[in-house]
Amino acid sequence: MHINWQSREINLKIVYYGPALSGKTTNLEQIHARIDPRRRSDLVSLKTQGDRTLFFDFLQLELGRIGSLTPKIQLYTVPGQSYYEASRKLVLRGADGVVFVVDSAAERLTANVQAFQDMRAHLASFDTPLNDVPVIVQFNKQDLPTALPPHVLRMLLHTDSLPVLTASAKCGDGVFTTLKAITRGVMAYVQREVA
Repeated sequence: MHINWQSREINLKIVYYGPALSGKTTNLEQIHARIDPRRRSDLVSLKTQGDRTLFFDFLQLELGRIGSLTPKIQLYTVPGQSYYEASRKLVLRGADGVVFVVDSAAERLTANVQAFQDMRAHLASFDTPLNDVPVIVQFNKQDLPTALPPHVLRMLLHTDSLPVLTASAKCGDGVFTTLKAITRGVMAYVQREVA
């Protein structure tokens, strides 16, 4: 959370985290395409070798006020490949909320578990335990025939204490439901912190 007192804005950072090709980029592309261009900035993509993209997305969404401040939401994705560990940690630093995007395919279970453990370790390294920041888990690609059911993924990933939503980001299903859920969580979290 960063407050710009001159413009009376509070900038809130939401990071989409998960393994490579889980749908983080697709989520943000769907959101960007559907937001009124007058209410969002350009979608910025940094290409990285070996990963589809590393996005730093700054979507300005006006939401109401926190005290006398207007919240602005900044959306980011992390690179999914494990050898971009330092970049993933850097992007996650200072997050006010996290969407952990799970690839629901059975063959991606190990990658999901590793990415979830990495996210938890990164947050802990910032003295931010998983329960201290709003986190939504999105079980993406639920439309695919190889998708594990949500109750199985929840058990295998040990996400019992976290809110879980299902999605098919490629089709746009569940994308805005996830965004609304994490935004509500971040707003409630920040209002408690600012109060």
